[in-house]
Amino acid sequence: MSRIFFVKNFFDILFGKKYFLRTEDIELLRKINPDTDEKTDRFFKAVSNMTVLGLIATGIPILLYVYGWLHADLRYQKWACWIGMSFVLNLWVTYALKILTHRVRPYIKYPDLNEKALENTPSFPSGHSSVAFQTATAVLLVCPCWQIAIPAYLWASTIAYSRMYLGVHYPTDVLGGIVLGIFSAWVTQLL
Repeated sequence: MSRIFFVKNFFDILFGKKYFLRTEDIELLRKINPDTDEKTDRFFKAVSNMTVLGLIATGIPILLYVYGWLHADLRYQKWACWIGMSFVLNLWVTYALKILTHRVRPYIKYPDLNEKALENTPSFPSGHSSVAFQTATAVLLVCPCWQIAIPAYLWASTIAYSRMYLGVHYPTDVLGGIVLGIFSAWVTQLL
């Protein structure tokens, strides 16, 4: 119970009413979350769609495993299992942190924000950003070349930005998701 108390107090210090990150966090979000623009809104809603993100994040290890199985290449099967394990670890830690911190979504706390999407889980950390950066990092660790790194991280960064643009995450939520995603991919590789 003392660990849960420590985590909640840590996040209260960072994001609470009296502390420094709260003001900068919401002011940056207000700059990123513009007035309604239908075409741009549709684009970022499509980018942010978890179904597509989930298909990519789960599809990559499945395709690698099937390829390795069909070609009797254990290396691909090992990579697939490793990427899949990093995805599961990432999801578990993300949702555990959401439950522990229980940070209110910015569009709920600040009605002046342009609410462009609705979410029903706590705000910190951004699960979309976390999964996107976990997937990009895991793929890069399997195939370390700039031809994969640039599009993978551009894709992940676009997803992370979309979460702020839509008003569903603070910048620190997204930053926490990015760090968690990269960390979970690296840690799993070390196992």
